Amino acid sequence: MTGGTQGMGLAFARRAAAEGARVVGARDRSRGDQAITEIRNAGGSAFFVPTDVTVEEEMARLVDTAVSEFGRLDGAYSNAGGGPMASVRETDSDSWHRSLALNLTSVFYGLKHQLPEPGTLPIAVVSGTAGVGKTAFAVHWAHRVAGEFPDGQLYVDLRGFADHGCPLDPAAAIRGFLDAFGVPAQRIPVEPTAQAALYRSMLAGRRVLVVLDNARDAAQVRPLLPAAPGCLVLATSRTELTPLVVSEGGHPLTLDLLSTQESRELLAGRLGADRLATDPGAVDDLIARCARLPLALAVVAARAVTRPDFPLATLTAELRRAAEEPNAALDPFDGGDLATDIRAIFSWSYRTLTTEAARLLRLLSLHAGPDIAAPAAASLAGRSVAFVKPLLAELARAHLLGEPAPGRYACHDLLDRYAAELAHTHDDADDRRRARHRMLDHYLHTADGAARLLDPHRDPITDSAHEPGTVPTVLTGYVEALAWFHAERPVLLAAVALATRTGSDRRAWQLAWTLLDFLDAHAYWHDLAAVQDLAMTAARRLGDRRGEAHAHWGLARARAKLGDHEDAHRHFQRALELFEQTGDRTGQAHTRLNLAWVLDRQGRYAEALPQAREALALYQALGHVAGQADGLNAIGWYLTHLGEHRQALGHCRRALDLHQRTGDRRRAAQAWDSLGHVHGNLGDHERATECYRNALALTRQLSIRYDETIVLTHLGSARSAAGDLKEARAAWRHALAILEQLNHPDAEAVRVQLARLS
Repeated sequence: MTGGTQGMGLAFARRAAAEGARVVGARDRSRGDQAITEIRNAGGSAFFVPTDVTVEEEMARLVDTAVSEFGRLDGAYSNAGGGPMASVRETDSDSWHRSLALNLTSVFYGLKHQLPEPGTLPIAVVSGTAGVGKTAFAVHWAHRVAGEFPDGQLYVDLRGFADHGCPLDPAAAIRGFLDAFGVPAQRIPVEPTAQAALYRSMLAGRRVLVVLDNARDAAQVRPLLPAAPGCLVLATSRTELTPLVVSEGGHPLTLDLLSTQESRELLAGRLGADRLATDPGAVDDLIARCARLPLALAVVAARAVTRPDFPLATLTAELRRAAEEPNAALDPFDGGDLATDIRAIFSWSYRTLTTEAARLLRLLSLHAGPDIAAPAAASLAGRSVAFVKPLLAELARAHLLGEPAPGRYACHDLLDRYAAELAHTHDDADDRRRARHRMLDHYLHTADGAARLLDPHRDPITDSAHEPGTVPTVLTGYVEALAWFHAERPVLLAAVALATRTGSDRRAWQLAWTLLDFLDAHAYWHDLAAVQDLAMTAARRLGDRRGEAHAHWGLARARAKLGDHEDAHRHFQRALELFEQTGDRTGQAHTRLNLAWVLDRQGRYAEALPQAREALALYQALGHVAGQADGLNAIGWYLTHLGEHRQALGHCRRALDLHQRTGDRRRAAQAWDSLGHVHGNLGDHERATECYRNALALTRQLSIRYDETIVLTHLGSARSAAGDLKEARAAWRHALAILEQLNHPDAEAVRVQLARLS
């Protein structure tokens, strides 16, 4: 049998691929020479390994040949042998062993203990995305367990995802295995079924490791499975080979991308730790741009090896420039032949997809965020969720998508760039634009509905129909809406940026506005400021004064929460002017109430009070009940700070009554908190405590952590004033723990309170 390995251990595989090297094993020189000639005619290098000598002689000859041609040998493997099969030979290079063992060591040791007890046929199914090192894993693991298989190892490349030709027929693989066992040609039956029977009989009673590399599917693997226990099968594939797990009891192992530290160790093994130490920042950038994909790192490392005098920053700059050019992002990841060309190896997986799955993969490159759920993918495709879910599963089985969390899908950056290149090639600009609009409309309309579930009195912001084919998610209640916002937050932030960058300006400012209440309530104030800045850019570009007013309003909330009250005041003042110009009286009322809130945060209660009274008058004229309740509560709060506690009590009670009638739990909690403050100022600390506990119960129902810290702080003050220092300390400690988790500056004031108790 002749054969070549494309991954003879991580370091050697990459070196061999860069050089085009192959190792060929055969029973006679003429058959080996024929294969070597074909490889060398294609521009590669190859070595012949005769199988009629001992393993030690084979490997010694291979080492001598490799050293004479390459100057060194990192590792070697032969898939042939008569007696014990040849395996990987380790050298004195510690870096080779480290790079080979990266993030796989635990699997090497764990696999043995995960396999079934003797008496059954153990099958290990290794899968992972293209370029992650499946063949390297299989070969190196085969070497590590060689001692447990005294009757040898069989290896075959099934060419399931080869760059040319068809996948290897299992019958051809069986004939090769019979050759490797030294079965005379005259003893090999003509019929494939008889050959398979002979192959299984040769394995009966033996302990042989069978490595089935690069399988297309389970159907290609099944005919090659031994019939009797004692052997172990290690199958690798870009797909999950789930049928082998289901029907054959296979044990799945998925190879993931390297971690950043493992990537750094791989580069150190190739380039030396000293070279990496000269520019750690460039190393981190290089790792990120290689997406921590072993093959990409190896290709870039090979370029660095051939340019020893070039700073690593030069290579990262080259990657950066390529990423900025249309359809050129993958150009630097071409190692010189198909086996080390990132585009080529991705293409071998892509071309196995169904038409609809291939289209979906291309369109996913238009997505804004780090991951995606089925409804957003359905909107991209303009299909139903039920139609898209099997396509996502197909892409996941092919390891073109990962599933980092249940129901959420993602791919690494290099695959994303490959998909983007395909989208520009296969899908015209109008198709891509419509798909992007459907995706943005999915997030806009779903977020708008979710925001109104968080605040039932919120004014809807969307004023136009969505792009045909959009699939908004219909959420059913507060808890589901809050969970959706938490899950989608990184995606939503990215979607605002994408909309602004691609000129979808109306969608940009409206989506930013739908995020305001969630980001504000849950202390994502830096995110709030960032998206409102983008919204401002988009609204101004549109000449949309309403959109600009909302962006100023959102920026003001963020600036105030981040402590810049003067800037917040300026933004609210500008928002008020724009709402007056557009005749938006509800916007004017909201803004006046928030101007009062900023003054409140500065301790300027006498200035805040008239703003709150003007807001209340506007709400009353509009018949805006929720707004009236907010205005009454604010007025009561300012009055108690100005010493008018009895008046304050009446305003806050009326506010609470209105909030309870409208069913607004968050604002009811705020009214209870205000009442607690008023009762405390009146010297009734027990009633104040009761009010704070009511507020705390509502706030916890809503899972709003920052609001909870406000109430806990006030509760601690009430208990301290009542002489209950134990409960005061408990409330403040709880508030401090949450504020520290939020990394909020209010934590310092709570520490001061606790220190005073001590």
